[in-house]
Amino acid sequence: MKKRFALFLALVLVLTMVGCAGGNNQGTDEPAEDPSAKSEGVMTYEEYVAADLDTEVVVETYVQAKQSWWEDQATVYTQDGDGAYFLYNMACSEEDYEKLVPGTKIRVTGYKSQWAGEVEIIDATFEILEGSFIAEALDVTDLLGIDELEAHQNEFVTFKGMTVEPSVNPDGEEVAFLYNWDGSGEDGNDLYFNVSKDGKTYNFCVESYLCDNTTDVYNAVEALNIGDTVDLEGFLYWYEGVNPHITSVTVL
Repeated sequence: MKKRFALFLALVLVLTMVGCAGGNNQGTDEPAEDPSAKSEGVMTYEEYVAADLDTEVVVETYVQAKQSWWEDQATVYTQDGDGAYFLYNMACSEEDYEKLVPGTKIRVTGYKSQWAGEVEIIDATFEILEGSFIAEALDVTDLLGIDELEAHQNEFVTFKGMTVEPSVNPDGEEVAFLYNWDGSGEDGNDLYFNVSKDGKTYNFCVESYLCDNTTDVYNAVEALNIGDTVDLEGFLYWYEGVNPHITSVTVL
C-alpha cells in the first residue's frame, strides 16, 4: 500500500497496540457480551455492508488495534461479532486515543467510503460505551484466490502454512522481503513480502505505523528466508486486492 500522505514517524505518538508482538489475544476484565447486539438506531453489520458509499453510517464496534494518531485524528481497526470496520482518520483527542485499548466498545458515526478497494469509515466521531470484545483470528487460508475472501475485509484473520517466496530488490537480487513495496525504503519503513499457497503467490505487508521496527513481527519478517513455511496473523486490509497488514509471524 502506498501512503496517502507523508507522515513523519517521529511525530506519530503511538504506533502500535495489540498484535504486533505476536498475536491479538489480550483480554479484559469486562464480562462477556454478545458482540453482534446493537442499540436502537445502530446498524447491524449486514446493514452497513448494504449501505451505499458516501452515506452516513452509525455502527457499534470494538477496538482491535490502533494504527496511528496524528493531529487529533486516529486510524483504528475494529470488529464486532459479524464483521470489521476500518476507521480512517477518525476525530480523536490524544487523551481519548489512550483510552482505546483492545476490546473497547465504541459507537461510531461517519461516512462509508472506499479507496483503492478498501472499504472504510471516514469523517467519523465516536463515543466510548460499556462492553468489551476481542475477536479470534479467522482462518481464511482456503479463501485465498477466491471472491469470498473480500467479504472478510478488515477482519482479524490467519493464514496457515504459507511459503515465503522471493521478492526482487532494486539491484535485481532475490530477497525474502522489501522495505516499501518497491524496495526503495530502509529499516523503519513498511515491509512487503511474498508468500504462496497452492501455487499462487500473494503480497503481504507489515504496516510500520501499526507494527514498527521495535515489534516482534517486524523483526520476524526481517529474519525470514526464502522457502520458509510460516503461519501469519493480521488484519485483512485491501489495496487493489488483498493486502493484509500482518501482526504476527510464526516460522514452522
